[in-house]
Amino acid sequence: MPIRDWPATERPREKLISQGANVLTDAELLAIFLRSGVRGQNAIELARACLEHFGGLAPLCRATLADFSGLIGVGPAKYAQLQAALEMTKRTLDETLRSGPVLSSSRAVRDFLALHIGGQPIEVFFVLFLDPQNRLLEARELARGTLTHTSVYPREVVRAALACNAASVVLAHNHPAGRAEPSPGDTALTHTLEAALALVDIRVLDHIILAGNEVFSFSADGQL
Repeated sequence: MPIRDWPATERPREKLISQGANVLTDAELLAIFLRSGVRGQNAIELARACLEHFGGLAPLCRATLADFSGLIGVGPAKYAQLQAALEMTKRTLDETLRSGPVLSSSRAVRDFLALHIGGQPIEVFFVLFLDPQNRLLEARELARGTLTHTSVYPREVVRAALACNAASVVLAHNHPAGRAEPSPGDTALTHTLEAALALVDIRVLDHIILAGNEVFSFSADGQL
């Protein structure tokens, strides 16, 4: 049945307007983005097919143009719209972090990191470089590894921090194949970087680990 024939309270767009976007399912949100279905499938059914094909919203957002081209009902135009929406979200979070102290916007920090590295299929080491007021100067990926390991060199982190004229940093990496719990290597690296950066008067404010919807903070855990 076409969505326009559904009761108004069940239509995704009307539900969003009356109740807020947070009450919608992934399929309903995607259906609003897709706007229309294809022959034999309304927008909700097409959205469900897309989510099943890619395995969820996160892998869908990481999909390439070639991946999109293999689906009926989506293609270059939808791919471009999705990339534009993702980029606007990244820039909005970037503006939020640049406008005030990073540590006063912990949700924005986590959302920012989740967009950049949370859904990566391999381990990625990322650093937020901050000014004396803890506002974002620059965010930079410094290392990529495998599914379970990334090699991070303290001299590269120190060099990048000095180049940005940073007063402090927030370290981050993802665990694509595990939980958001620090390994002994993660803990050792954190304290090695803390010591190396302290030699040039740069503080490590936090080291955040992301794994799916889980987040671990060395600072919140009392380890920094």
